[in-house]
Amino acid sequence: MSHVMNTYGRLPVAFERGEGVWLWDTAGKRYLDVLAGVAVCGLGHCHPRFTAALQAQVGKLVHTSNIYNITLQEQLADRLAALSGMDSVFFCNSGCEANEAAIKLARLYGHNKGIESPAIVVMDKAFHGRTIATLSATGSRKVQAGFEPLVSGFVRVPFDDLDAVRRVAENNRSVVAVLVELIQGEGGINICHDDYLKGLRAICDANGWLLMLDEVQSGIGRTGKWFAFQHSGVMPDVMTLAKGLGSGMPIGACLAAGPAAKLFKPGNHGSTFGGNPLACCAALTTLAIIEDEKLMANAVAIGDFIRAQFAERLADVSGVRDIRGKGLMIGIELEKPCKDIVEKALAAGLLINVTADNVIRLVPPLIFSRVDALHLVDHLMPLIKDELAKQAAPQSAAA
Repeated sequence: MSHVMNTYGRLPVAFERGEGVWLWDTAGKRYLDVLAGVAVCGLGHCHPRFTAALQAQVGKLVHTSNIYNITLQEQLADRLAALSGMDSVFFCNSGCEANEAAIKLARLYGHNKGIESPAIVVMDKAFHGRTIATLSATGSRKVQAGFEPLVSGFVRVPFDDLDAVRRVAENNRSVVAVLVELIQGEGGINICHDDYLKGLRAICDANGWLLMLDEVQSGIGRTGKWFAFQHSGVMPDVMTLAKGLGSGMPIGACLAAGPAAKLFKPGNHGSTFGGNPLACCAALTTLAIIEDEKLMANAVAIGDFIRAQFAERLADVSGVRDIRGKGLMIGIELEKPCKDIVEKALAAGLLINVTADNVIRLVPPLIFSRVDALHLVDHLMPLIKDELAKQAAPQSAAA
C-alpha cells in the first residue's frame, strides 16, 4: 500500500531517466514527451548545460533564506526586469504562490486607496491555482467543489469579453484589479482576440485598476515571445510566472511595475524557500539557454508546423471543433469528451494531456524539432481518428 496521499489520478507509469524530448520508464520503454511536465521542461530533460550549472551550484550553495541578501536572486530579478520592462520581482516556489502574491498586492493597493473590501475581476474557465484564494479566483466549479466557503472579493466575467468588464466598471466601485490569462491553459488553450489586452489596459487606466496577467503557463518563451503580453505591446502592472522559469526546479515570480512595484514593504509578504540560490541558478541558466539557442523562434516555427499538419490531416474529419494555439501551446478541440485518448497515447509512447474534457493539450519542450513534430503527428493522428470514430458510432447505430 502506498503512503502517498491520493490527490492525483496518476497514469500507470513511472519514469527513471530522460534525455532531450524523450523519457524512459522503469521497464525501459521510450516516450515522446509532448507535455513537458505540464509546460515546465522547456529545455527538455537533462540539457547538458543546465545539468552542469545545477551540479556546480549544488556544490557551492543551495539555500540560505531571505533573511540575507542572495546575489543570484538579485541577478535574476535584474534579468527578468530587463526582459519584461517590469520594475520589481518577488520570488516564491510555484504559480499559485505567485498568484497569491498578486492577489495580496491588489488588496493592499485597494486598502491604500481607502476601499474597505477590494475586489478583483477574474474570468470564466480561468485557472490560477489550488490554494484557497487562487481556487476562489479560478473559474472551475470542479476545482472549487468541497472547499467552501470560498474567499470573497472576486467578480467573475466571461473570458475575452470587454463589454462584460466595462459593465463591472460601471456598477462596482470596489474593484481594484483585473486578473487574466491571455491564453487559458487549463481552460482549454483559449486565446483572447488581438485587441483584448489593449481594451483591458484602457479600462484599467480609466478606473485606476491594476492590470494583472497570469503568465504561469504562457510565459518564458512558450508563445514565441518571452511573455505572451509582448505580442500586443501592452504593459501590465503585475505579472506572475512559474512553470518554465526553472526548467523543473520549483520557482515562481510575481513581477510588478509602476505604483504596484513599491506596494510591499518588509513583513507584508515572504517565502522560506522563494528565490534560493539553487532555484535562481536554474532560472538564470534557463533564460540564457533559451536566448542562446534561439528557442523562442523555434517555438513559433515548430508550433506553426504542428498546427498546420493537424489542420491538413484532419480537414475532412468530422468531430473536430478547432485547432488553435500560439507557439508551442496547442489545443485540438473535439466536439465530445476524449479523456480516454491519454492512456491510448501512453500505450503508443506519447505523453499528452486532455484539459477541459475535450481539448487535447500539447505543450512540448521548446527544443522540439521538425522530426519530433512529425513523430507526434504520425502517432497521434490514428488515435484521434479512432476516438472520433468511436464517438460517432452510437449516432450511426441510432440512425
